[in-house]
Amino acid sequence: MNTDKIMAADAAHIMHTYGRLPVVPSHGKSATLFDIEGKKYIDFTSGIGVNSLGFADKGWCDAVTAQVQKFAHVSNYYYCETASLLAEKLTSLTSLKKIFFANSGAEANEGAIKLARKYSFVKYGAGRHTVITLTDSFHGRTVTTLSATGQDKFHNYFFPFTDGFRFSPANDIEALKNIIDDTVCAIMLEPIQGEGGVNIVKDDFVKQVKEICNEKDILLIFDEVQTGVSRTGKFLASEYFNVDPDIVTLAKGLGGGLPIGAFMAGEKCAETLCPGDHGSTFGGNPVSCAAACEVVDRLSTKEAMSEILEKGKHISDTVASWKLPTVSEIRCKGLMIGIQVKCDPKLCLTEAVKNGLLILTAGKDVVRLLPPLTITMSEIDEGLAILKKILTSIGA
Repeated sequence: MNTDKIMAADAAHIMHTYGRLPVVPSHGKSATLFDIEGKKYIDFTSGIGVNSLGFADKGWCDAVTAQVQKFAHVSNYYYCETASLLAEKLTSLTSLKKIFFANSGAEANEGAIKLARKYSFVKYGAGRHTVITLTDSFHGRTVTTLSATGQDKFHNYFFPFTDGFRFSPANDIEALKNIIDDTVCAIMLEPIQGEGGVNIVKDDFVKQVKEICNEKDILLIFDEVQTGVSRTGKFLASEYFNVDPDIVTLAKGLGGGLPIGAFMAGEKCAETLCPGDHGSTFGGNPVSCAAACEVVDRLSTKEAMSEILEKGKHISDTVASWKLPTVSEIRCKGLMIGIQVKCDPKLCLTEAVKNGLLILTAGKDVVRLLPPLTITMSEIDEGLAILKKILTSIGA
């Protein structure tokens, strides 16, 4: 099948829930992708933060293949070696104590919400179930995680939404204090709002939120679905704030390309959930966990995180050096980069594809870059040359 036939088959048989770009991938290596027509692309998206080791990484492929040759699935009635190994690695790298494995970021966030609500119910009784999230947040596309998402455009069509959520602007501690009452069980935030525009939450705000949570026995949940697993140059972005969250959610880059999510609980609520409270047929899948073990081993070293910070700074500094009138601000933590532009970012997206570069958008006016964490400097520079050409021509 050629590109046209594949696109036609998609249109005929797959629900039109994605605004797809006219790219049909064939194969890739590192951060370089080729489509079935042979066209080359530099990938600054890593599958929206998923392909943390890039395409066709040998260590990742070997880890996945070794587990597939044993078994791909049994069930959670039995123990799983790769899940146990992964859980041990994750707890040793963080302040968290226990983990539940799911299949996606939305599932991880749903589980975190359930955990917070049960913790409060057991300790304080019914009625203490409200979760506060931030304006411009994004927590998933299930009915409950849409309810938790602080963007009005997602609160449509699928009524009735799950109740028990309130929203407060990021970095406004007084606004947050004004909506806290005795029904609040948790405050949930992204250290960097990825989908909302690569908005970095301020250090003082997070520290004050943590003080409030400690004072009122409210659980602090960090949604690190996009920021976790070294994306920002620390294993968890919450480490930048020097606070210990009660719950952390992970997904995207954890599996390096295979579906996996997780929510991790700190000391306070590590033993809250009991058999029957939560579950997942595919959660803790042996193959996904084997892949994740390879990802964690490779990306949790000081050397790896130092390289991520160096690459992110190189991208940010290079874009700033262009001094383009199209660019109004650059926001960067490691290899999570938002370029605020004075044009339609969707136009940048389509022009990038035409010129052999894959990028993302976020919010209303942001070009978002989430390259594979193993991207080479030569791939970065090749992609940046294309990006400069696009931003220059659009701004002309």
